[in-house]
Amino acid sequence: MDKAFEKRKKVVYDLLCDELYVPMKFKELAMLLQVPKEQRKELKEVLKSLEEEGKIHQTKKGKYRKGEAKHLTGVYQGHQRGFGFVAVEGEETDIFVGEDDTNGAFNGDTVEVAITKEPDGKRREGKVIRVVSRGVTRLVGLYQMKQGKNYGFVIPDNQRFIQDIFIPEEKSKGAVDGHKVVVELTFYGEPGRKPEGKIVEIIGHVNDPGTDIMSIVKGYDLPVEFPEKVLNQAERTAKPVSEADMAGRKDIRDWQMVTIDGEDAKDLDDAVSVIKEGESYILGVHIADVTNYVQENSALDREALKRGTSVYLVDRVIPMLPHTLSNGICSLNAGEDRLALSCIMRIDGKGLVVDHEIAETVIHVDERMSYTSVRKILADKDEEEIGRYRNLVPMFQRMQELSALLRKRRQKRGSIDFDFPETKMMLDEQGKPVDIKPYERNVATKIIEDFMLLANETVAEDYYWKELPFVYRTHEAPDDEKIRALATFINNFGYSMHIGANEVRPKEVQKLLAKVEGSPEEALISRLALRSMKQARYTPDNSGHFGLAAGYYTHFTSPIRRYPDLQIHRIIKDSLRGRMDGEKTEHYRKILPEVTKHASEMERRADEAERETIKLKKVEYMEEHLGEVYEGVISSITKWGMYIELPNTIEGLVHVANMTDDHYEYYESRYEMAGIHKGKVFKLGQRISVRVTGADRLMRTIDFEIADEGEMGDGEE
Repeated sequence: MDKAFEKRKKVVYDLLCDELYVPMKFKELAMLLQVPKEQRKELKEVLKSLEEEGKIHQTKKGKYRKGEAKHLTGVYQGHQRGFGFVAVEGEETDIFVGEDDTNGAFNGDTVEVAITKEPDGKRREGKVIRVVSRGVTRLVGLYQMKQGKNYGFVIPDNQRFIQDIFIPEEKSKGAVDGHKVVVELTFYGEPGRKPEGKIVEIIGHVNDPGTDIMSIVKGYDLPVEFPEKVLNQAERTAKPVSEADMAGRKDIRDWQMVTIDGEDAKDLDDAVSVIKEGESYILGVHIADVTNYVQENSALDREALKRGTSVYLVDRVIPMLPHTLSNGICSLNAGEDRLALSCIMRIDGKGLVVDHEIAETVIHVDERMSYTSVRKILADKDEEEIGRYRNLVPMFQRMQELSALLRKRRQKRGSIDFDFPETKMMLDEQGKPVDIKPYERNVATKIIEDFMLLANETVAEDYYWKELPFVYRTHEAPDDEKIRALATFINNFGYSMHIGANEVRPKEVQKLLAKVEGSPEEALISRLALRSMKQARYTPDNSGHFGLAAGYYTHFTSPIRRYPDLQIHRIIKDSLRGRMDGEKTEHYRKILPEVTKHASEMERRADEAERETIKLKKVEYMEEHLGEVYEGVISSITKWGMYIELPNTIEGLVHVANMTDDHYEYYESRYEMAGIHKGKVFKLGQRISVRVTGADRLMRTIDFEIADEGEMGDGEE
């Protein structure tokens, strides 16, 4: 900056500091300073510079005054178009940062941001003042060599990183064109100079089988291999159940019980039993006692805490615990004695838990059942399957009765059930997708879901009233603004929601989903209702679960694959054994805030990685079906086109530029796309024939164009 500019800054700043100065807008300030119109651009630069230094700020009404601009620290979330948002912990809304105000921030960086605009009822805007710490030091991407040059570039997989990374030849680790690589950033870039890095790992060639998924694994920094120390400890720990292990436990090995899971499940951490006494049901939910093998602060425990959760990708599972434990001694395999933590509940004819016991037990599972098998028995009345499991059929029938009771009770109190079909993907030995279809819930999946929900609620309520440190699964009520936006949106379809003075009740969302069931707009409204919800998370404080309309909820039922469940089991066992003294209580109070925060973050990371692998395989699947015609449903309409969802859960875009039979306009108030010359109208939920025209693996997008109804052929599903 030249001396004249600095002098003018001082003059302006001194004026704003004068005790007689009254805050005023730019024009008023310019007139007061007698700045001619042709020099006002420079005055704006002066004011901007003072704002950036935090010496002055603009009020909500755009008036300039002395005083520190509001500075906040948060995590920067970049967008592929160049702008971004800063999420500040404890703040309801994030802060928009324009492309010119990012100050070199990368996605994931912790930044200090100055609020530049705080308009009423609108998103705050800000400018990144400085990068406090870098959130990302490594990236995964595609290496491209510059022909005839001694350098190359890495194009990041993550679309939020919009700049290529410059790689000098001596730092390329021998990578060749088309290699997927992990690059370590050595310089984060500045105006006129790209970020730089060095390649630290070559994952494989972009066309090699498995490279695509491994790139996602590395991109999300998911730990694949277990340290040798952890594997050795798992081997030493995984000993058969001995008499000493069983001492002091409730022996219920003679109870009839089963596990019910998917056919390919290997870590069976929950078994169920149901008997009937008069009008009451005795439901036992028996969970593998993983804490018996994973001692607190052991190498196994520290690794499990770091991972936070098992990650279920389309072609593999990255487990929280080594297979020796998760598929071995901690898995409730049929025909073997196992240690468990059981929640045994007495339930009356209205589905209410009237008594319960939480106990350390020894169990012996009679049969490993699959969802398909139980469905065949209960829904299909398959004689062969009924004959095969004749001894267990009466228990399955009791389970079905009890499940219906519990579901009815939950629905009555307003529990919301978002019943979206999950994607079931079949891959060949090379990892190529050969079939994709919706994975529907059936009578058996619902039985297990109902029983696990009840056990989680029962355990949470029990420990809430014990007033002990605990881990809750909480789900806060949605933001008032989002719910009001949803209410406005559904009015376009003739639906309404009752919103109280300060909140919406879960029952209102449940009623809405019941009203739209079977309608063309069901999928869209259900998705929008889900998006208006907050994200469930783990916390040491109980604030209830909005979606389940439950006052108390936890995760107790999956300690093999979720760290919070493991943590809860430790607390329960210390309580049952009378070890929860002042010192132990204080220990848990101290560690739980960080444990729950980390577990919530690891859960989000796992969910995102899983979604990315599914999106990738859907695109890869559609690459083999270019030119084919399918029938789908219009699931969303925007100004840039229409999204079409196929019966197999694949979604693609018909871009408005490819709707060439007319000029189409988007009518936001009616959520319609209408041709202005021929009057053809496309509406949400409408069935439509589309042809696959493109599939981009890098962008993970699928493109369609509208096809004639008579063109349906091999692609029809």
